[in-house]
Amino acid sequence: MMDNDTIYVDGTDHILGRLSSWIAKKVLLGQKVVVVNAQNILVSGKKRSLIEAYLVKRRRATHTNPTRGPMFPRFPDRILRRTIRGMLPWKTTSGRLAYRRVSAFLEVPEKFADIEFTTIDVAKKRLSQNYITVGELSENLGWRYNIESEA
Repeated sequence: MMDNDTIYVDGTDHILGRLSSWIAKKVLLGQKVVVVNAQNILVSGKKRSLIEAYLVKRRRATHTNPTRGPMFPRFPDRILRRTIRGMLPWKTTSGRLAYRRVSAFLEVPEKFADIEFTTIDVAKKRLSQNYITVGELSENLGWRYNIESEA
């Protein structure tokens, strides 16, 4: 069932930008990438300024017709996918096909329970910096899903 050209990544304690650029390179080369635990990915920077930067984007969309866009995601897995999309040549066929090879999940799905996940060393957290998780960022943007409450 699992392909040999698929890379399974656990996003916990990885930096969003570094992980996204690594994934973008891999999917452009034709590999599939599956990322789990998207809400545990880190965004480097001060918490208040990061939240404000994302809120400014969402407010900018309401000056026009918000139903027509631009749309900015609130879910952690969609924030990850949108970040990767920004690093792909979206207006080309190869970029759109590469984007289809990216999958992101909030937690580990049952079908991937027996898979061994890799960590990306270039994207791992460095010490003594300010971080916020994508899950925290999403909650400040209005995401209301809580995995712990389902259990």
